[in-house]
Amino acid sequence: MPSIEPVDLQSVWLTLKLASVTTLILLGVATPLAWWLAHNRHWYKGIVSAVVALPLVLPPTVLGFYLLLLMGPRGAVGELTQALNLGRLPFTFAGLVIGSVLFSLPFAVQPIQNAFEAIGKRPLEVAATLRAGVWDRFFSVALPLARPGFLTAMILAFAHTVGEFGVVLMLGGSIPGETRVLSVAIYSHVEAMEYGAAHVLAGGMVAFSFLVLLGLYLLGGKAKT
Repeated sequence: MPSIEPVDLQSVWLTLKLASVTTLILLGVATPLAWWLAHNRHWYKGIVSAVVALPLVLPPTVLGFYLLLLMGPRGAVGELTQALNLGRLPFTFAGLVIGSVLFSLPFAVQPIQNAFEAIGKRPLEVAATLRAGVWDRFFSVALPLARPGFLTAMILAFAHTVGEFGVVLMLGGSIPGETRVLSVAIYSHVEAMEYGAAHVLAGGMVAFSFLVLLGLYLLGGKAKT
């Protein structure tokens, strides 16, 4: 029976690390953006919504290609990071994080936005009549009521980052211990015709995906009761 090699264990750890960091950053970025989208009625809201949702329809390799150009030595971001003595972002863990945040952004924004919109204005107006300030209404009323949306966003963002392939391959390649995440490791094993090792990793991904979907369905069932 095939066993997991140390280099594959590194890929598993790196994938979990990338998914965790990406999810935490996404919660910080997606929350104010989702709040703005849920309460804004300006004409340009549609443009912002389309930009946020773009990774849902854009091929991952296309996004990864343009990020590679943007963060490369001749790109605007690449020139800035080099001028600040931060080095280059492509083929680094930091570069993977940036690509993962952008690619998984709609999976975090949309559930939180839907949760904020489902709250409606009434609870916030009632809190305002009780002299609750803006921040107090947000943290004491909006966030607790939107909790299911945050849980869904966390699960989806984490799972989507774990399953990334095109973006991380374009930005990071396959450097063991640095950028070789689980999806890239499976691809490398298949390319080398090491199907036994690929089966072990792919089987783990199938089990993980099933548990994620099961968790989402159970969470949705509890939200309706």
